[in-house]
Amino acid sequence: MAETVKIFDTTLRDGEQAPGCSMNLDEKLKVAKALESLNVDVIEAGFAAASPGDFESVSAIADSIKSSTVCSLARCNINDIDKAWNALKHAKKSRIHVFVATSEIHRKFKLQMAKEEIIAKAVEGVSYARSLCDEIEFSPEDASRTVGYTTPQEFYQVFSHLRTTIKDHPEVTLSVHCHDDLGMAVANSLSAVSAGARQVECTINGIGERAGNCSLEEVVMALETRYNHYGIKTNVTTNKLYPTSRLVSNITGMYPPRNKAIVGENAFAHEAGIHQHGMLQNSATYEIMKPEDVGLSKSNLVLGKHSGRHAFNQRVIELGFNVDEAKLESAFQEFKIIADKKKEISDGDIEAIILSSDKATDGPWSLLDLEVKTKKGTPASANVTLMHHENGELSASCDGDGPVEATFKCLSTLSKIELKLIKFDIKSVSKGDDAQGEVIITVSYDGKNYRGHGVSTDIVESSALAYIDVINMLSFKSDSKNIGLEIPQNII
Repeated sequence: MAETVKIFDTTLRDGEQAPGCSMNLDEKLKVAKALESLNVDVIEAGFAAASPGDFESVSAIADSIKSSTVCSLARCNINDIDKAWNALKHAKKSRIHVFVATSEIHRKFKLQMAKEEIIAKAVEGVSYARSLCDEIEFSPEDASRTVGYTTPQEFYQVFSHLRTTIKDHPEVTLSVHCHDDLGMAVANSLSAVSAGARQVECTINGIGERAGNCSLEEVVMALETRYNHYGIKTNVTTNKLYPTSRLVSNITGMYPPRNKAIVGENAFAHEAGIHQHGMLQNSATYEIMKPEDVGLSKSNLVLGKHSGRHAFNQRVIELGFNVDEAKLESAFQEFKIIADKKKEISDGDIEAIILSSDKATDGPWSLLDLEVKTKKGTPASANVTLMHHENGELSASCDGDGPVEATFKCLSTLSKIELKLIKFDIKSVSKGDDAQGEVIITVSYDGKNYRGHGVSTDIVESSALAYIDVINMLSFKSDSKNIGLEIPQNII
């Protein structure tokens, strides 16, 4: 039986600290369930002591996840550890992850403590956490430079030394946590595995502070593809990698570069004639893994307006999505609407349909009609009609510096919710003149930031849908006093 290395996913804690990647409670639950489906060993759900929102998120994930271990970060102090345990205590499998800064520069400028004091604090923290929880992880922060400074050769030496030092303690697992400031996070992690580490800490798409963290999909597929070299595998269900990557991208609005290994749009694309000729003869000439291995299933099915439920459902399954019947029916109806606008439906279209059909909040507002007029040298105008679940149809007309601004003014007038636009992103989710455009907006309201998504073949309509997504969140929050819908602020 092959030896395995544990995959510790920290997308929901370290990954979420990247600017623009913060998630609300519902989004965190979706990602946690996707990680469980991916079969990661440990899900670091957050830092329970950081804020009430973080505590609630860790608690909710601990209650929902059944197969993966759920973990909370905590500093080496009793208050942090108590909050971590209170958030985790109902989990089927739990872990408290305590840490304290240990490098000379952190000791001198951050903690202003002597080495002996820090060792005593670490022992106290680990001992107290162990009195509450069966599984404890301890991290000496910045031992090898949290800012991604170490090289693979240095890391191999460090872990070889550690493995030799604790050879009489087989119950201790060495874990590696790397950042990508010099582009070596994956290489350093693999080097540590070669030297005896048996847990890799990583994030989906490598998201994280500064240049990011070790990329989960890259380290997993490196171990899978080069098993002949490493002799170690993971428990990850690799054909769930691409769908999970797309989910995280859709939620955070941060998409991998086209040339990103494993999950980038060009990861399995071949344009050079020599490469294409080789691929036609044998795909192994220029591909070291199959697209199907990571969830990019190839299909001869071409979907269009005449396609039925069975063909649509089959393609959704092939793309690695697990969708319940109610949401599948809703997605199919959206598919039929888009199919009337487009000749052919791409996988990108289907992914966008599935991801956008799984909204955290439906809310009271929906778009009935949108008309915009533009002419060079004059303000744009928009006429918008919304349906409100209590007040019925409402319409407004506004001018603006472009059709999107005019549309946003109409939506603000109708909803009586004025949002301040912070960031506006748009990307094509498929190819061709009739491609769908996905708009992701980040807005500010009442001192908090919110994110909205919209997808349509019309980019102004996509923008309107993204704006409506936010006002529905705010309406839901106001009605239910629900917390956690806003984008949380980073704590550490």
